Formats: sequence, C-alpha cells, structure tokens
Amino acid sequence: MARRLPPLNSLKAFEAAARNLSFTKAAEELFVTQAAISHQIKLLEDHLSIKLFMRRNRSLLLTEEGQSYYLDIKDIFVNLHDATERLLSRGAKGSVSIALTPSFAIQWLVPRLSDFAAHNSDIDVRIKAQDHDDNSLTDDVDVAIYYGKGHWSGTHADKLHTEYLIPVCSPLLLSLNNGLKTLEDLRNFTLLHDTTRTNWKDYLKSVGVQDINVNQGPIFSHSSMVLQAAIHGQGIALAHSVLAQPDIDSGRLVVPFTQALISERAYYLVCRDSQIDSPKIKIFRNWLLNKVKKESQGLEFDKH
Repeated sequence: MARRLPPLNSLKAFEAAARNLSFTKAAEELFVTQAAISHQIKLLEDHLSIKLFMRRNRSLLLTEEGQSYYLDIKDIFVNLHDATERLLSRGAKGSVSIALTPSFAIQWLVPRLSDFAAHNSDIDVRIKAQDHDDNSLTDDVDVAIYYGKGHWSGTHADKLHTEYLIPVCSPLLLSLNNGLKTLEDLRNFTLLHDTTRTNWKDYLKSVGVQDINVNQGPIFSHSSMVLQAAIHGQGIALAHSVLAQPDIDSGRLVVPFTQALISERAYYLVCRDSQIDSPKIKIFRNWLLNKVKKESQGLEFDKH
C-alpha cells in the first residue's frame, strides 16, 4: 500500500510556524503572506485530521500533538537542507572530468596533476582517454583537450600551446651513427611517423630539403608510441614539441636540429559555453592556463 505523505508546502509552513511560534514570522521566512501560511496549516490539519496549533492570549501555541509532530519532523528538514548543500557543493567542486587523447594525458597532463591536487584537494580529477577528438562533449565530461584549429560549435576554447613539430631522437642513436650533421643526413635514418606521413613531408619542404623518401618508416597511432620508438633508438621522430618536452628535459631525447615547423593546429582546453562560469571548471581552467604560461616561457625554436 502506497504511503500517503502530507503536502510538502504544508509541512514547510508548519515547520517554520512551529519553530517561530508565529504565522507572521513563518510568512516572512518563506516569502509568502500570513494568509498563505494559515491556509497551508489548515490543509495539513485537514490531511491529518489533527489540530496542530491553538491560540492563547494573542500568542500561538502548539497542541500536544503538534509539539510531538514538530519534534519528529524538524530534524528531517535540517537533514534535507544539509543533504542539498552537500549535493550543491559536489556540483560546484567535487570532481572535474576531462576527455583527452592518451598521448596528451600520459606525456603532459598526468605528470602535473599532483600540483593541481596540492592546491585543490577538494576537487577530484577524472580522466577519460579517447583515441580521437569527436568534437563533442558528452554528458559525463566537463572539459576536453582537443587538437585542432580552435573552432568547435557551442564551446569555449582556450589555446594551450603554439604547436611546433621538431625532430627528436635518442642520444644513443647519435652516438652510434656519425652521420647526422645536416638535415640532408636524414635520408640515412629511419623516419618515424605519427598517424600520417604528411608531417615529415611538410617539415622537409619548409626547411628546403628534397629527395628524402618520406614514404618509408613505421606509422604509430599515438604520439606517445612515436616518442617511445625514438627513445629506444628506432629512428628519428617528428614530434609535437609539447609532448616531447618532458623526454627532452630528462635527456631521453635530443633535438638534433632546431628548425621547427609551426603547426596549423594546436591543443585547446574546451568546455561548453554554458559552463564557462562553473566554479570547478573555472578553477581547473585557471590552473591549466597558468601552468602552460609558466612552462612556455623560454622555449625557442627556429620557426618555419
């Protein structure tokens, strides 16, 4: 048998009136008229078939049944208020979910998350790796990091880095091969490719090098795989500067030539236009943009 609960508005009116022992104060608190409070109390008394209030010498008193009922339900309203505040707090902060490619997550974002956590211990980060940008934000994602030209419908996009394509290789490869002194010497090495062979073709054209066969060498589906192949001495990679920088800093990779190709695309932090002012998104966005700004200072390449 279904439970027959009293009307919520009547319960709210009763709780406020019983706590204040005044219809007038209850009306002020709930932003309604005193007549509306009286009406709701009457509805509740009719629903329960019990008298809840009585008037004595211009004062409002609870009946014995009313007093007992108030003591039983007052904590329910307190708990309901606290539960709502906790829910809103989790919505305001709580967690931020981020969709991005595995390569950017592994090479750049994940190593820096400890810094974010140190300054924002009340926000959990949830990483959702996806192989390719589908240019849409699903309901379970707050922000995304896309690689493109910065134009996605219905979104706000912040450019993270100017993207450079730079040649990188293992220092071991250079020590074993004495023939990588000029860009023309690339013809003597295996070229490693990220998804497509087009990048190497564009790079060599930009630096004026011809007669190198870019149609040879393995192709990898993820940029992080290309970097790993280069680290293990399997060839020369044309790497995204942002993704390669940690391995360059550590010495696992070296940059044999400073000539760099500026990409038409870049990494962008993307969120919905409607959520740009969400507290948790604003906190993560500010942290990420400041992190990028600090780390970008002093990075210089010969740009083509």
